[in-house]
Amino acid sequence: MINRILLRIKIIQILYAFYKGEGKTALMVEKELFHSIEKTYDLYYHLFNLAVLITDYAVSRIESKKNKLRPSPEDINPNTRFIDNTFVAQLRENIQFNTYLNQHKLSWVNHPEIIKELYEEVVACDFYQEYMNQELVDYQEDKDLWRKIFKKVVLLNENLDSSIEDQSIFWTDDVEIVVSFIIKTIKRFDREAGAGQALLPMFKDEEDVEFAKKLLHGVINNGNSYREIIDKHTQNWELDRIAFMDILIMQVALSELMDFPTIPVNVTLNEYIEIAKNYSTDKSGTFINGVLDNIVGQLKQDNKLIKVVMFTK
Repeated sequence: MINRILLRIKIIQILYAFYKGEGKTALMVEKELFHSIEKTYDLYYHLFNLAVLITDYAVSRIESKKNKLRPSPEDINPNTRFIDNTFVAQLRENIQFNTYLNQHKLSWVNHPEIIKELYEEVVACDFYQEYMNQELVDYQEDKDLWRKIFKKVVLLNENLDSSIEDQSIFWTDDVEIVVSFIIKTIKRFDREAGAGQALLPMFKDEEDVEFAKKLLHGVINNGNSYREIIDKHTQNWELDRIAFMDILIMQVALSELMDFPTIPVNVTLNEYIEIAKNYSTDKSGTFINGVLDNIVGQLKQDNKLIKVVMFTK
């Protein structure tokens, strides 16, 4: 689940705190990095649980209406399509899902207002009304409904963002990418898998774990030399006037360029230019693009940038 895009961002965030703080060793920083990654994986389950909890809230609303002093015919015979959603029923029984929630004690019990608000937003959506008014729905439509809910309701709810930030400092800025992972997971759900349906693992494979460690330590160990390279290619700028985040992003980019011969240059450059656009100043993307392009040209000229072309059978 934790892909290399997110790993690069996490590494930059951890290094920013490292350089702004004092007294931390490289191993301490590595531990913080992987703790941050684990917390993001927690968020994957925490947000996924909203599907079950919003459904439970809908059930409570139906029961409450049935128990009114003078229930209407609609209250007595409600449309139960939403609460009977087969995808949510499968998720509710998922072994991996329930085990993780219990082991990590993830709960929305202290934030009932978020569940209520999300439910009310869902029922106000046109796609919800269309779903409820169809003559028949199948498993695929049940999944599609929740993909829409996460994309068009959960992802866009500002109060949810605030709640997430209050619950953990490690979850700040992670909601969008985690929701994309949830939508991907829903798409992969297979009814035949039942309670054994696999959810996304924390890492795709061990290579990504090693990528994170090597990139992090590469910057820590060679940060000064990378800053010297950056300084040489920003001679028209005073280094202390360049945004610190821009320098850090370029340091991490240089570490990846130098230490990962199988990652194409254009892939590395594009990734860090995008990170700069989202995490630094408005002009950072263009600035970093120009500086890194000059550095790459010089490294190639000096035969210091070695790249290996990988062939697949």
